[in-house]
Amino acid sequence: MAAQLRAARRPGRALAVLALAAAGGLLAAATVGSGPAGAAGTTLRDLAEAKGSYFGTALTQSNLSSSTITAIAGTQFDMVTPGNEMKWDTTEPSAGNFNFGPGDQIVSFAKAHSMRVRGHTLVWHSQLPNWVSSLPTSQVQAAMEKHITTEATHYKGQVYSWDVVNEPFNEDGTLRTDAFTNAMGSGYIADALRTAHAADPNAKLYLNDYNIEGLGAKSDAMYQLVSSLKQQGVPIDGVGFESHFIVGQVPSSLKANIQRFTALGVNVAITELDDRMPVPASAANLAQQATDYAYVVNSCLAVSGCVGVSQWGVGDPDSWIPGFFSGYGAATMYDDNYQPKAAYNATVTALGGGTSPSPSGSTSPSSSPSSSPSSSASPSVPPTGAACKVSTQVSAWNTGLTENVTVTNTGGSDVNGWKLAFTLPGGQTVTNAWNATVSPATGQVAASNLSYNAAIPAGGSTSFGFQANHTGNAAAASGFTLNGVACTAG
Repeated sequence: MAAQLRAARRPGRALAVLALAAAGGLLAAATVGSGPAGAAGTTLRDLAEAKGSYFGTALTQSNLSSSTITAIAGTQFDMVTPGNEMKWDTTEPSAGNFNFGPGDQIVSFAKAHSMRVRGHTLVWHSQLPNWVSSLPTSQVQAAMEKHITTEATHYKGQVYSWDVVNEPFNEDGTLRTDAFTNAMGSGYIADALRTAHAADPNAKLYLNDYNIEGLGAKSDAMYQLVSSLKQQGVPIDGVGFESHFIVGQVPSSLKANIQRFTALGVNVAITELDDRMPVPASAANLAQQATDYAYVVNSCLAVSGCVGVSQWGVGDPDSWIPGFFSGYGAATMYDDNYQPKAAYNATVTALGGGTSPSPSGSTSPSSSPSSSPSSSASPSVPPTGAACKVSTQVSAWNTGLTENVTVTNTGGSDVNGWKLAFTLPGGQTVTNAWNATVSPATGQVAASNLSYNAAIPAGGSTSFGFQANHTGNAAAASGFTLNGVACTAG
């Protein structure tokens, strides 16, 4: 996901018109305390540090020219990941010619604001100069080792950790085919880790990937790789869960997955968190985003080996999402004016702090039912049926699975209050659910809306999901009806 981003990160829209004089006012709203810096102990970084954790962000060289971005970053966050500036195409664009200037600027900013640095990234199939991919296979290992050694040595003692290998897996859990696997097979990962450790013995060494946050084929592959590396005595300290989520689709198995990785003797970090939604953002989605952020933070805090959370970017204007996912955005804790959203308040609460007033237009997860989109659906009035379409996505493993369900209102009027009935395959038993109440656990099942997602506008959709055990049949549910009306398959 963030794999796709970084060479073409969008310039922050409207930043040119945000004067420095306005930055202090924005930050006063953006922090829980008073004034641009917030009261002592009330920023994200202070609250995280009080719990033995960190809360970070990502910055690019161009971000450093925005006083608004740098003021928030330097105040709220205590870890920074360079968006592009330490990648191979920047640091060694041609063989043996190294350029550390852009990365040095990020490191200098971090030092000036008492922030640590996550080095990102030494080996990655993307943003890789053509000269590397064009090398004879017999020369790739030497080029990789030289690159890692030179860069890690340059930043020795200046970075907290390195994403040594970034995004090594396909979605089905197989290794990506790239210059490194073509030359060295799967052994390139162990070689890269050993080389990085030799160059910077005190840096924490990570493998980083997306769609490994919940249980499934890809996370199983990463788990097996880490287990094998540990058994071989390869230096590896952590696994990065990128966590590029869609609102309402954070896997319910996140905490359990963190726990199983830390049980191997490695740390876990949430490295590139964002939570995108269709734009313009609805009040319901902003509230769900707040719930998602709190869930991610609480899941990390609940496991001692989860060391911290980093958001990918500072605010919505500098987020990579709109440039890569058409129709989606609003993925961070700060809105287009760098005002804190409900997700910010929810994160503060999860970290043990109080909440600041939500800015106009955002919805706190603690909003009263009267302000919810479901307010027009009185519990005493049964929901009405509507034409509908349902799509499902199943991720199965051994004896378990998760299923995400998206229901689209294809009728001409809004749905206010919904119940989606369906049939589970034999042997499946629901163990938990998100964005809906699901009961009973087997057989003929019904999913009912929660308070914040009762409304499905005409042409709109909503999603929920559940985790289930199975005895061999991991097929998707079937026979969907929305408020008694049969749905077509999406």
